[in-house]
Amino acid sequence: MNPWTIDVGEDNFQTEVLERSRSVPVVVDFWAPWCGPCRVLGPILERLADERRGEFVLAKVNVDEHPELAGAFRVQGIPAVKIFSDGALADEFTGALPEDAVREVLAGVLPSAADRDAAAAAKLAAEGKSADAKAIYEKTLAAEPNHDRSLLGLAQLIADDDVKRALDLLERVSFTSPARDEADRLIARLKLHSAGGGDAEKLRAAVMAEPENIDARFDLARTLAAGEKYEEALKEFLEVLKRDRGFRDDGARKAMLSIFEVLGSEHPLTQKYRSELAQVLFR
Repeated sequence: MNPWTIDVGEDNFQTEVLERSRSVPVVVDFWAPWCGPCRVLGPILERLADERRGEFVLAKVNVDEHPELAGAFRVQGIPAVKIFSDGALADEFTGALPEDAVREVLAGVLPSAADRDAAAAAKLAAEGKSADAKAIYEKTLAAEPNHDRSLLGLAQLIADDDVKRALDLLERVSFTSPARDEADRLIARLKLHSAGGGDAEKLRAAVMAEPENIDARFDLARTLAAGEKYEEALKEFLEVLKRDRGFRDDGARKAMLSIFEVLGSEHPLTQKYRSELAQVLFR
């Protein structure tokens, strides 16, 4: 067997299949030595695992030795192939499909060329090689204009220098994509940045001198948000809401929601100020 093909049973199925599939797809081949079609399909799967060189792991389950696993996954005929990704069943088929058909099934769950390029670009970006990463993302998008990971990756790299294009790229990320949540967070952050730009110290002094100056307080909150001082910004936006809930077209509430989007729903600040926001709005 090649390095990407392993034998699994009850003792290691959880770790080698379910947990491992969170980082790389795992193709499980339920087979038996006496099964003629298994002897046809098995070499095809092993050859494809070798060809893709780690893009998926082939896990072989001998149903004679591990009937409990076959029963747990309702295997009624062999060969039976079940493909796991992110800890869950992503696809499956039964029988010795021809190689072209197997390739088609795998194409639905394995990284495409664009996916591989985007992963390489992300690695370069993490290493600080932004120019090289940008070049790969641009090339990928030229061939596949709506590739979600490339749209997001390029937007992240250019966000500080070209907000308009970054927003355009982010808006093109599919609403059904796993990258959508991250795109929405970046959109919210960029919009908060573009709304700020004042002198925080002068605005803070103006608010201290005249606490009822709602214009100065709102501008201070936007400036703090643009500088990613989210806790202070949330506090000031909340004060604006307490004084005038509809101020500047409901701007304080909208800005708080944008900050929650940036921070994520589990962040302590989100949880704290979402509760306080509700108390103001529904009192």
